[in-house]
Amino acid sequence: MKTVGFMVGLVCAGWAGSPHFDEARKFYELTNFQQSLNELAAIPEKDAEVHELMGRNYYMLGDFKKASEALEKAFSGQPSNSDYALWLGRAYGRRAETSGPFTAPGFASKARQYFEKAARLDARNLDALNDLFEYYLEAPGFLGGGMDKAQQVAGQMAQVDASDGYWAMYKLAEQRKDYSHAEEQLRRAIESAPRSVGKFIELARFLTRHGRYGEADQSFERAEKIAPNSPKLMYARADLYIKTGRNLDTAQALLERYLNAALTPDDPPRADAVKLLRKVRGG
Repeated sequence: MKTVGFMVGLVCAGWAGSPHFDEARKFYELTNFQQSLNELAAIPEKDAEVHELMGRNYYMLGDFKKASEALEKAFSGQPSNSDYALWLGRAYGRRAETSGPFTAPGFASKARQYFEKAARLDARNLDALNDLFEYYLEAPGFLGGGMDKAQQVAGQMAQVDASDGYWAMYKLAEQRKDYSHAEEQLRRAIESAPRSVGKFIELARFLTRHGRYGEADQSFERAEKIAPNSPKLMYARADLYIKTGRNLDTAQALLERYLNAALTPDDPPRADAVKLLRKVRGG
């Protein structure tokens, strides 16, 4: 009877607490997505957390169909989970980007619906608000996009985090080609979050687009003082140098450092860095 009771308790607790799941999570954080999936495959009864991690792994591996299928199961198991809805929206968004003209609109609409659900389920989920904002900003009206909708979400973002609110206003101003106002808002975003490496990277990209290379390099240098070993910074700097045909030796060195760094799922894929390295080497 004790054995039966133990097994019932284990099932009720969910398989997400199993050693296989713990190992899968570790492999995911180390960007070893296939090994993470192998661990998850060994779990006999998969709950919402297991399906969610499977979906993230498939997403990172570029199999967006399997990612959306796994994340559908995860969200079905926990329909009030904002993050699950967000990742499901991302999976459908990537399916839209990689599909043909007949299926892409349907996937794009699903992405929007799940981004909207994620934002409704947790009005303070900045990742969800950010992705919804980007969708509204970039999608055409017949797919549910629109500047007015983006403006509304920007206001929601500002209520949660001032820096992200300024960042959203920067994106809106840039979309309207009001570049002076866009730069002002982006610099305000940095002032509100002076240790945000990502916003310094965005400033460098903005300045580069306007041919202000020296100022862009200064922005990179400020970011490097904050996070000297940031893989994301190494990649972004190398990418911009290659796109503008500048400092190619430095770009190559940065990419070599990047490929030897301890990456996380938030960093650009190693495969992308390999492609850039081949490009800068002339291969």
